[in-house]
Parts: sequence; C-alpha cells; structure tokens
Amino acid sequence: MSRISLDQVKHVANLARLAITEEEAQLFAKNLDAIIGFAEQLNELDTTGVKPTTHVLDIKNVFREDEAKQGLPVEQVVKNAPDSKDGYIRVPSILE
Repeated sequence: MSRISLDQVKHVANLARLAITEEEAQLFAKNLDAIIGFAEQLNELDTTGVKPTTHVLDIKNVFREDEAKQGLPVEQVVKNAPDSKDGYIRVPSILE
C-alpha cells in the first residue's frame, strides 16, 4: 500500500502552483513513497539516551551587549534615496 495517494500529490502540486500530468503525478507518488519509506527507517533506530539536537555541530550564538550608538545623519541617509522630502524617504503609495 502506498503511503501517499495520487490525490495528495495533486493537492501538493496545486498548492505549489505546478501543473502536472497524470503520468507525472504517478511518478511523483512513487518517488515520494520511496522517500517516506527511507524516512520511516529512522523510526527503527534505538535513540534511547540520545540527546535531542537542533544542529549536528555544537554551535553557540555570540551575543554582544546591546548598546545605543549614534546613527547616520539624516542627510547622509536620504542622499542615496531616489525620492525624499523633509528628511523622509518617499515611496510609492500602495493605498488609494
């Protein structure tokens, strides 16, 4: 029995806005079923005592103190803007 149906494949293709033929849907169903089978093999492993991880490497964030610093002068910020007025960058209106 297949772990993924043709309807599920077509639904995912529709969500991804992909136009697939019936033959492609059957091929994808077969390939996705094989991928699910490989993933299910992980359930056979004994993971007792294995600490959950979010990354295979022991990576830690380097934090710094959050310090307020002087920003760029307004004139320098708006200098490269395509359109500005009174120290503000103007953008096209999206609301009517």
